[in-house]
Amino acid sequence: MTNHSVTVSLDGISFQLKEPHPFDWLRELGRVFCVFDRQDSGNLSFGVQQGGRKKFVKYAGAPTVAFTGTPQEAVTRLKQALPLYEALHHPQLIRLEEHFEANNGYAAVFDWFDGECLHPHWSFPPPQKYTHPDSPFFRFRQLPVIDRLRSLDDIFSFHVHVEASGYVAIDFYDGSILYDFKKGLTKICDIDLYRRKPFINTMGRLWGSSRFMSPEEFELGADIDARTNVFNMGAIAFGLLGGERDRSNSKWEAGKKLYEAALQAVQPDRNERFASVAEFYAAWNSARSFNP
Repeated sequence: MTNHSVTVSLDGISFQLKEPHPFDWLRELGRVFCVFDRQDSGNLSFGVQQGGRKKFVKYAGAPTVAFTGTPQEAVTRLKQALPLYEALHHPQLIRLEEHFEANNGYAAVFDWFDGECLHPHWSFPPPQKYTHPDSPFFRFRQLPVIDRLRSLDDIFSFHVHVEASGYVAIDFYDGSILYDFKKGLTKICDIDLYRRKPFINTMGRLWGSSRFMSPEEFELGADIDARTNVFNMGAIAFGLLGGERDRSNSKWEAGKKLYEAALQAVQPDRNERFASVAEFYAAWNSARSFNP
């Protein structure tokens, strides 16, 4: 893979690609006001505005700098992902408006949500993510516990819906969470790798951030199911309310009963976890009644 890149400019916004690529089709959607060009998925994403309305455009087909596969592989993955947004439609999921062939690639247009990603690795790579006062994650962790609990409500209720719809969450992590600090709203923005049940781990190490992954997500041939997602939800709770990988009580900010629920969710032995996300969320809500 070459390290060379070219600078492309659209409406005064510059970004990097491995080589030039046409974007005439994008102009019909409006004026580009931001670009996300450092994703390792092979997708290139744009914020566009037309007539006072903003949209989020995800595009596969351009030779992005951070992707190790081919543009065609990225196109195939994006096309496979889009039915998920329709099947799992939910108030907490960003809304897919339309999708279409564009040049040699494929584009998906979503409603714009004015939130900030809680894992902005391109602008606040760790450790700045955890320490810089402008980092969205740092700012989120300064919010009152009650606000963060509301955010987790949105995350958990969406994944109860995912489970009830016959799917499992794959590659859900804090980079999939958008938070609007002005309105206190949370949305899920990336479900591209979610899969219909039953799902077997055919890779060994699955896609995802190891900070939130269960042991079976590293085990070839393992079932990836509701108990896997329970671990994922518990790990997210530790990420937003505790010490992330450090799951000690001393780092936890939300009371003993909620700590016990989160800890049961992340047990390495899957049989010691809650049997489903719905069961975990019910226990979580019950535990909340013990908190002021």
